[in-house]
Amino acid sequence: MNNLLSRVDALTTRPLSLVGVSGTRVLLGFVGFMFYAGDYSDRRYMFGPDGVLPWQDFVDQVHESGTFSLYTVSDSTVWFETVFHLGMLAALAVTVGIGGRAVLLVHWIFLWSVYQRQITILDGGDNLAYVVIPMLLLTRCYSRFSLPTGLARTLAARVPAVLRAMATPLHNLGVLSVAVQMCLVYVTSGLYKVQGRLWQDGTALFYVMRVPEFTLPGVSEIVYDNEFLVFSGTYATVAFLVYFPLGILVPKLRPWAAVVSIGFHLSIAVFMGLTGFALTMVACDLIFLSRGISEALSLATRCASSLSRHVQGRLGWPKRDRVPLPLRENTG
Repeated sequence: MNNLLSRVDALTTRPLSLVGVSGTRVLLGFVGFMFYAGDYSDRRYMFGPDGVLPWQDFVDQVHESGTFSLYTVSDSTVWFETVFHLGMLAALAVTVGIGGRAVLLVHWIFLWSVYQRQITILDGGDNLAYVVIPMLLLTRCYSRFSLPTGLARTLAARVPAVLRAMATPLHNLGVLSVAVQMCLVYVTSGLYKVQGRLWQDGTALFYVMRVPEFTLPGVSEIVYDNEFLVFSGTYATVAFLVYFPLGILVPKLRPWAAVVSIGFHLSIAVFMGLTGFALTMVACDLIFLSRGISEALSLATRCASSLSRHVQGRLGWPKRDRVPLPLRENTG
């Protein structure tokens, strides 16, 4: 009983995964910025009022789906350019850590709007971003990897003590919400695959890697021509997805489950070209690697400092010449 009470008390007094959730914010911001930058030269064709999807058709589509988009406000090119570039700047600000939660909320609104403008080019990562970014608004995801401006500290000092006391519980609630969401994504995907005949007989990977949109020339052939790689890859995928939540529940297995997940999604980015989806999943996996990231950063800092001292010692730099102190004039 005492152990349970101490765990509950820790959830209300000690913030979880500060480094991990900050890394999630950085990478999600980068994914959003990458979406804008990747189609920047073709932005008017892809998202503009006179682009591939005419503005009026887009407005009708938004109204039918019951959603919203800032791009429906006007068919003016000036309005489009303004919204597009403000969204791009908001994504960059989230990446480098400027503006706090207010800018993160603005980024979510702009990102939702641009995703709705052209849904045919989305790869699935948008669905997770829709859900996770509002959860990050509860967290202290700007406590690391951000540019200090002093504004947040000033505003925090003016917040009543009662509200400040709620900061840690809300942060932990946000982190746990992201963790639960990730587990649901994995286990749902795994159970859905289990019902498919191709996944049951171990040949799904063969057909997936032969789809033209998901083929990496010169490499995919090596995989789908090898029966062992096809069978092992298919069954390993299903097993990993179904049992991922169990790995997260065991503290000693948690970082390893996250590392395997990151490797799994990086392979999806390379072999299938679903970069946005893969990086969004990797971003959310970082909440399980907070301690590992902290230790890696500390090690990198020590190594860089040691290397810097070694290089300076070998080069004899910097050389500081002794400057004689001026003599005091004796007035006695």
